[in-house]
Amino acid sequence: MDFTEQTSAKAVADSFANTPDPRLRQVLTSLAEHLHAFVRDVRPSMPEWEAAIGFLTATGQMCSDTRQEFILLSDVLGVSMLVETLNDRHEQAATDSTVLGPFHVVASSARELGDSIDEVGGGQPCVVTGRVVSVDGTPLPGATVDVWQADAEGYYDVQCPDTVPEGNLRGLFTTDDEGGFHFRTVMPRHYPIPTDGPVGKLLARSGRHPYRPPHIHFIAEAAGHHPVTTHVFVAGGEYLDSDAVFAVKQALVREFEEVHDPQQADRHGVTAPFRHARFDIVLAPA
Repeated sequence: MDFTEQTSAKAVADSFANTPDPRLRQVLTSLAEHLHAFVRDVRPSMPEWEAAIGFLTATGQMCSDTRQEFILLSDVLGVSMLVETLNDRHEQAATDSTVLGPFHVVASSARELGDSIDEVGGGQPCVVTGRVVSVDGTPLPGATVDVWQADAEGYYDVQCPDTVPEGNLRGLFTTDDEGGFHFRTVMPRHYPIPTDGPVGKLLARSGRHPYRPPHIHFIAEAAGHHPVTTHVFVAGGEYLDSDAVFAVKQALVREFEEVHDPQQADRHGVTAPFRHARFDIVLAPA
């Protein structure tokens, strides 16, 4: 078969016909078909093709142990949220999932319930409380709740290694006998995703802003249940309607109530006024 504009996709797909793994064969065949259809549609010039290769090369070169530019690219193209949506097909009562984001650290430091994850200070004090339960409301004691967030200036610890302690605003908590968890932190702030790499240049050239609304990340896991990667978003926060990575779901928006009662502040180990958010996490049985 001659390799032509009309036969190119089939030629490449046929070359994968003997791939032993059926799932891999399916993926490669579909990739060839859709990729060649895309190229035929946009008909790139050779300089445009070279620029695309350069963009992907620069994206890879921007990756490090603390930054994943390809995840960032997936995020701003909406692919991360689409993959999450396609895989988030558990019971409707379960907490919605969202993107992992480019700044997750595999092993957050274990902390005791009620501890503060803020090791620097600054920003308005905030207390987050909640429970991890199954879809029928049964508490899940011993569940793990991994949390991480940006600081009051909109930066994660890994973005400021010279000025912020490693592990700042991160923590791994274990729920109590009632499935409860609580911790102290600071109010999250809206912030831009990193714009100093190829993804930032892509956003600039396409006239898109890079901002994410204020939020806190969570990963909750419990024995016998599907884990969930999710966020809690601040009600009324900026960019809720135009999140750069398309991750906002209304079911995950919560009020961060301002509390002025000094007795409540003393009970939580903070100073008044502080903000309080309640975020219960519901896991679907495996």
